[in-house]
Amino acid sequence: MANVVSISGSRLEQPNPAFIKFTGVGKVFHSKDAKRVEAIRDISFTVAKNKFVTIVGPSGCGKSTLLKMLAGLLTPTSGHIAVNSSEPDPLANVGMVFQRPALLPWRTVLGNILLPAIITGLQKDIALERAHELLGLVGLSDFADKYPNELSGGMQQRVGICRALLCQPTVLLMDEPFAALDAMTREDLSVELLRIWQHEPKTVLFVTHSIAEAILLADQVVIISSRPGRVVRTLDIEIPRPRDLATTQTAAFQEYTSVIRASIGARH
Repeated sequence: MANVVSISGSRLEQPNPAFIKFTGVGKVFHSKDAKRVEAIRDISFTVAKNKFVTIVGPSGCGKSTLLKMLAGLLTPTSGHIAVNSSEPDPLANVGMVFQRPALLPWRTVLGNILLPAIITGLQKDIALERAHELLGLVGLSDFADKYPNELSGGMQQRVGICRALLCQPTVLLMDEPFAALDAMTREDLSVELLRIWQHEPKTVLFVTHSIAEAILLADQVVIISSRPGRVVRTLDIEIPRPRDLATTQTAAFQEYTSVIRASIGARH
């Protein structure tokens, strides 16, 4: 199933060019007692523009570290990361959604969404129009003046997604954004995220511990080994879109689940 090159007529369809490129990336941390902790080692893979890529692997394998380096929040110890052939720029081309929405409790929903505009200097009227557009997209237009404590967990995470999309980044990074939610809300938001992504295509890297979530969302799944994290396998998900929760009951979905579970459990 993985990395299939298809032939249409007499023309060989070439893979899309790399928009994000990890080349031999490694990261070493040093603890307070001077111990050396190698989080990831020699990570190399590429992501085509506007593709949805999920990253799965055991706890502590460096998945979140990869996202933080791509966001420009951490510097690789070795190797190189490029976004559209340039260094990652968190103020220009990267939006990030965290496991918890981290909304400021003293700011309204609209005020929280507008925070990136203050940081980047986006013109106020443009930012305001964009914020209201996003609120409409996620079904929260009537909650613009509410405060975070007046929202459910799922609604708060929708606000976090709006905030990440405000400045129209080319890359959207999502670090287990639904992990703290109950199972039903998590499923609903996964389908909602697919709808948002289809409406506003972005190059997405999404970290998750859920194999089902990884398959449902992705064009490609990157499987990372236990620490130090290395790429075990990249798997193209060739299930037609649009997808919904019924997709998880198909034979193809179950086959991908078995392949990913075996890859995570294998010794490397």
